[in-house]
Amino acid sequence: MTVGRAKRCVLVVDDEPKIADVVASYLERAGFQALRAASGTEALRLFDAERPVLVILDLMLPDIPGEEVCRRLRARSRVPVIMLTARAQDSEAVAGLESGADDYVTKPFSPRQLMARVEAVLRRSFPDAPLAGSLSFDNGDLVIDGAAHVVRCRGAALDLTAREYAILTVLAASPGRIFSRDQIVERALGSDYDGFDRTVDAHVKNLRRKLEQDPRRPRYVLTVHGMGYKFEPGSSS
Repeated sequence: MTVGRAKRCVLVVDDEPKIADVVASYLERAGFQALRAASGTEALRLFDAERPVLVILDLMLPDIPGEEVCRRLRARSRVPVIMLTARAQDSEAVAGLESGADDYVTKPFSPRQLMARVEAVLRRSFPDAPLAGSLSFDNGDLVIDGAAHVVRCRGAALDLTAREYAILTVLAASPGRIFSRDQIVERALGSDYDGFDRTVDAHVKNLRRKLEQDPRRPRYVLTVHGMGYKFEPGSSS
């Protein structure tokens, strides 16, 4: 599915007016409609009213922490979220990703860098050429429907982000094969991705929480220590 221009509304959530103005200006130049919110409460209200295709969300907000806003957005939708963080530590970015964000950008940032992330996240969220057909495992207990871009496990549709879906499809398309983190980045996250190993681990942790009955003892997405991750299919159909 391609995102039509008429639907390309992006919500910018930042209580620093200068940053919000610059981001909104670049979005509008690129053909997006930019909505602005200066607090978490306002962001959630605008999200419910306007249903943007993407949210750019600052971690430091005056009322509700950005991580909590992201969790509330995730409870409502799979809309992609790019976190803005003022700290460069890995732990800050991982905290944002574990709350459900798809990507992060560290302040200060280049507006052009942010726009490249916006376009990349939207390409992954609304692919023009999704996985053809479907993959089915454990006699239909787990189904990855490439045409619908939906994963069903034990009869329920999983609320996966674009990156979680991409990682799962890469692993599940080659059952038993070990993928290093670099290979996962290359195949699932894209050549424009410039994160770090712990970011991949954060996405896998989120994926397991939604996919596995016991995330601490995963059935499908397994860690191969010192090497990476692999998918164990059980019985396929």
